[in-house]
Amino acid sequence: MTESEFNKLADETLARIEQSLDDSDTDIDYEMKGGVLELSFENGSKIIVNRQTATREIWVAAKSGGYHFLWKDGGWHDTRDGGELFAALGRYASEQAGVPVSF
Repeated sequence: MTESEFNKLADETLARIEQSLDDSDTDIDYEMKGGVLELSFENGSKIIVNRQTATREIWVAAKSGGYHFLWKDGGWHDTRDGGELFAALGRYASEQAGVPVSF
């Protein structure tokens, strides 16, 4: 994958996360700064989602840990357990928000 292909996919992914938050009834604030998406929860915790261009990965830092997602078979998959990014992010956000969250 070229750098421009990666950046396009990463931009689309971050935009989808933002749109999901806009469309939801959850009280999760977010801010995008230079390709880094910061989700803020009522309890003061955060989730950080950002692109790692050098490795062509999306990285997620959540209360439960740090995760790396690589584009494979048409989706972003965790480099450790193969889990899909949006499902995993929903779990992390649900844990931190205390209510179900989906992306």
